[in-house]
Amino acid sequence: MQNLFLSSRSCTVLLDPEGLFEARQSYDLFLNHSFLRTETRSVASIFNLLPDQDYLLEAQSGDRLLTLTFHTPAERISLDARAFGAKGDGIHDDTPALQAAILSCPQGGRVRVPAGTYRTGPLFLKSHTTLELQKGCTLKLLTDRSAFPVLPGVTYPTGNQQEYLLGSWEGNPLDCYAAALTGIGVEDVRIIGEGVVDGSGAEGDWWQNPKVRRGAWRGRLFYLRDCQHITVQGITFRNSPSWNLHPCFSQHLSFLNIRIEAPYHSPNTDGFDPESCSDIRVLGTVFSVGDDCIAIKAGKIYMGQTYQTPCENMEVAYCAMLKGHGGVTVGSEMAGGVRNIHVHHCLMKGNDRGLRIKSRRGRGQNGVIDNIRFEDIRMEDVKAPLTVNAFYYCDPDGHSSYVQTREKMPVDKNTPSIGSIVFHRVHATGCTACIAWVLGLPERPMSLLEIRDSSFHFCPWDEAPLMAPVMADNSPEVRHYGIHAEFIETLSLHHLTVQGRGGSHALMETNAIEKLDAQPGDLQELPD
Repeated sequence: MQNLFLSSRSCTVLLDPEGLFEARQSYDLFLNHSFLRTETRSVASIFNLLPDQDYLLEAQSGDRLLTLTFHTPAERISLDARAFGAKGDGIHDDTPALQAAILSCPQGGRVRVPAGTYRTGPLFLKSHTTLELQKGCTLKLLTDRSAFPVLPGVTYPTGNQQEYLLGSWEGNPLDCYAAALTGIGVEDVRIIGEGVVDGSGAEGDWWQNPKVRRGAWRGRLFYLRDCQHITVQGITFRNSPSWNLHPCFSQHLSFLNIRIEAPYHSPNTDGFDPESCSDIRVLGTVFSVGDDCIAIKAGKIYMGQTYQTPCENMEVAYCAMLKGHGGVTVGSEMAGGVRNIHVHHCLMKGNDRGLRIKSRRGRGQNGVIDNIRFEDIRMEDVKAPLTVNAFYYCDPDGHSSYVQTREKMPVDKNTPSIGSIVFHRVHATGCTACIAWVLGLPERPMSLLEIRDSSFHFCPWDEAPLMAPVMADNSPEVRHYGIHAEFIETLSLHHLTVQGRGGSHALMETNAIEKLDAQPGDLQELPD
């Protein structure tokens, strides 16, 4: 058993390193020899601990006994939000009381928000503190836009100092409403507990005409700018006005055993969108949203050229991506680059695409996508397990000939690149559209796609609707397609099996591949 996180009031442990989201067997958990619960997940969190105490955690599964001893950190003070006037009755505006409690908390202290429904506007976090939303607590976001502060996109200095950025919208520094929980330049913050942050997305006008700016761009449920050493543990986020969790230019972030929910058809309710961040852990988390579950970003061309800050060094493990357009997406705003992303031991179920790469000409020479690894993944009813699209058209000029032509264009400062993508031990059932659809750039082909020790099983032909695997002009709608690859230097295939595929097209169709690294039998189609 591995201790992943420890606070004065909680801990998170890894029970089964070889499990997926669910552990391979259930565990009975005991804390100081008292039974807690039966746990079925690989990553588990425990709350209601006391500060400065010794604990023995035991996990029993049959004859197997795992043990972990730990000592919780001390806590300077605990403040109760009710003592500051918060009502928690679902009617009263509790924003001033909750904000007063947070701002009054000293270094090393905790703000406790007990059970109740707290109507609130955006709250701003404070460094070196813990905010605990206890079981039964819901922060219910107000719906009146006039009650929300606006984060200016750019504030220009009077001297020679660098511009000051706060608001962000789809990769550009633009005015946006503050998030339910907002951190600006804070560090050493923990948001823990079994409570809920509810964005009231369907109750206001947030989801109406979502691409129209009204006052400012839509806010999030959790937004960080220039923060570090932030941990979010156990919280449920639901019904966000737009993206759910959006850290920008921040480092050392952990998201443990959280849950992110939005209706499948809610607009742009991405689950987790780190932008130009580094050293990120997302462990044991459940996603069920109206857009991409995870979308890894690094700004559009201005941000990429000016700040040259990639999103990098990210681990996603033991998570469940349920529904959502993409399980894990890179882009489309990736002008600062995305690299060193490791997704492993996850379940993806009901997604349109498993791994989704979105790029296009104009993202710039810093827009390098490289070292993206998918390992030990189970996919169920994922329509297209892998898509790479260097012709993504969702921009104002996305359908222009510059973006969409399949002819070679000059390589210049506006040309992005895609390096290596690896699929190891990916096992997918219920595929409908294809195994992989890869479109690199003709002038700068994708470097490497490797698929190894993996299997793909298609659903019945008459249950597979036609689908365009990528959002690019002239991309056909397909079903039961195998591997389609264009403009790639090396396609490496080892020990792949395919079952249940109908139709008459070839299992693999390629164009402009410099090297096919595969031996006879490495791509094998088996009878159903």
